[in-house]
Formats: sequence, structure tokens, C-alpha cells
Amino acid sequence: MEPHRTFPRARAVPDHPPHTADALVKAPGPRGPSDPPPSADEPRIPRPLDVRPTDRELLSARLVPLRRPGQWASALVLLVLFAMLVHTLLTNKRFEWGTVGDYFLRGSILHGLELTLWLTGAVMASGYLLGIGIAAMRLSRNPVLRALSFGYVWLLRSVPPLVQLLFWYELASLYPRISLGIPFGHEFVTVKTAHLFSGILAAYVGLTLDVAAFSSEIVRGGILSVDPGQAEAAQALGLGNGRIFRRIVLPQAMPAIIPASGNLLIGMLKATSIVSVIAVQDLLYSAQLIYNQNFLIMPLLLVATVWYVILTTLLSVGQFYVERYYARGSGRGGGRDGGRSAGASGRRLWQIARGNIPLFGRTRTDLAGLS
Repeated sequence: MEPHRTFPRARAVPDHPPHTADALVKAPGPRGPSDPPPSADEPRIPRPLDVRPTDRELLSARLVPLRRPGQWASALVLLVLFAMLVHTLLTNKRFEWGTVGDYFLRGSILHGLELTLWLTGAVMASGYLLGIGIAAMRLSRNPVLRALSFGYVWLLRSVPPLVQLLFWYELASLYPRISLGIPFGHEFVTVKTAHLFSGILAAYVGLTLDVAAFSSEIVRGGILSVDPGQAEAAQALGLGNGRIFRRIVLPQAMPAIIPASGNLLIGMLKATSIVSVIAVQDLLYSAQLIYNQNFLIMPLLLVATVWYVILTTLLSVGQFYVERYYARGSGRGGGRDGGRSAGASGRRLWQIARGNIPLFGRTRTDLAGLS
């Protein structure tokens, strides 16, 4: 009879053994929400495969920015090109910056600058008043008004501004006189167009009609950008149409109207230079009169260029502040109010995401248990 044998009990082997024996001793357990994040001095121990990172560790993880070598290379190339441009402007003696400084504040130049500013302001004010009326006609329910306003915008936008100036300047060849009276009847007042349409008046009328066509589309687009439900809700509250437009529709349409209007204003400031073709002494024509006498063409053109750069810069700064004023509270202003709104929105989104991360973790654990 064989003696009774005893066999040793089998040990349970873990499914995922630790990488090293040291890790089996020192591997920390899962951190709770109240545990401090791992410090930089704490030795990094390989995590077992069955241990998930905690919410605390996920939130304290360091974000590594994405490297963009193409952007840095393009920025470096642009900086080199800009440095080359500045170098050639300062070292090329043919620019004659001393002559530019001598004529920069000359009386005739300042007189042309004054006429340029007056013409720009008068044209923009008159053109926008007329453009608002045309936009109202385009948005009306009357088919005749819509058709006439559409035809006006189509025709004026199709004809170049220079052609319009020449047309109004040479209007006397088509209509020697203009009369006011009963249609197809007696005439009360008659004026000869040769004495009426001078160069300044022709420039004013031609540019005003051109601005009216473009500004009407800008205003119409801004009004159409407002949700129709805003006006319907105001009508449900018993507000009148005029008050709805002033207090509800127009403030919401201004953020869409201001940028395009600023571009139109800056473009009109530069477009006034075409009035020199009909001998209106604006800034460019004043410079032309001077260099036709002393033959300093490039320095005088640089005088006009520098003045245009200064004026457009001032208008751009003013446009920035007007845009920020009408975009306050929307987070799109780019200024202090917009920055605070954007910061508050970002903090709110971060709080929502942070509060939902544990929820996602629990969902994943539950789904893992179900599988």
C-alpha cells in the first residue's frame, strides 16, 4: 500500500503581472478625487494595464502644444522680406525723402487734402442717406419699388465710377439746359447745365450715386442678417414697426453693417483721386500740378501716398473702435468687454467639461462591465 502523498496548493497567477518585482511593491493604488496630483519628484512607475488614470490625473495632465514648423518658416521669410523693404526705403537715395518732407506741409498740398476730406465726407453722408432709402425700397412689398431699386443698383454697379464722372461732367452735350415745371407742360425754371455742372459738382453727384448703390446693398444685407423671429416677437409684445426697427433690428444689424461700411469709406477716400481727371484740385491733382513744374515726380507722388496712408490708418483705427462698440456683449469685439465675455464663456465651458469627465469615466466602466 502506497503512502499518502500531499501536493502543494497552486498559487493564483494574476492576468497582468507587474513589469518588475519592484513595481509590485511600490506601485501605488488608484488615486481618489481628493488625492493630490503626482509631483514631479515622484518616481514614475509603469502603470499596470488594468488600472485606468483617474479624473484628477487627467485634469492635471500637461498639454503639449503642437509644433508647426511651416508657420515659423513662413513667418521668418516674411520678416526677412519686410526687413529688406525697410532697408531699401531708407537707403535708396532716389526716393528723396528730404524733398518729400519739404513739400509735405506745402499750402497747395494741404488745400488739396482739405478738398479730399470734404468730398469724402459729403459723398459718404449723402450716399448713405440715399442708400438707406433704396434699401427700404428693396425690402418693401411693392413690386414697382423693388423693381426700380433693383434696376438702379444694377445699373450703377455696372458702370465704372470714372465713366460716371465723365458722364456728369459732359452732361451739357446731352442736355444743354434743365427745366423744372409741369411734366409735359409749362416750364417754370430753366438752368443751363454748362454753368451748373462744374468739376466739383460733377464729382459730388457721380460719386454720391455710386456710393448709394453699394451702401444700399450693405444696409439691406445687414437687415436681412437679423433673425425674423426677433421682429415677430416684438410685434407679439405690441411694439410699433418704427420702434422695432430702431431698438431691435438696427442694433443687431450694425455689427454686420459697420465692417463693410468702413471698407466703403476707406475705398471712397482713395477713389476721390479719380476726380483729378476732370481737373478737380484734390490731393493727387495738387501733387500733379507741382511736379509738372519741377519734374520731381516720385517725391510728389510719395507726398500724396504718405497722406493717404495716414488718413486710411486713422479711419481704420476709428472703424476698430466702432466695431468694438457695437459688438460689445457678443464676445466678438476683441476689446476689453469682448475679452471678458470670451473669458467667462471659456471658464463656463471648462466647468461643464470638468464636471462631465467623471460621468464619462463611470459610463465607460459600466459599459466595460456589461461587455
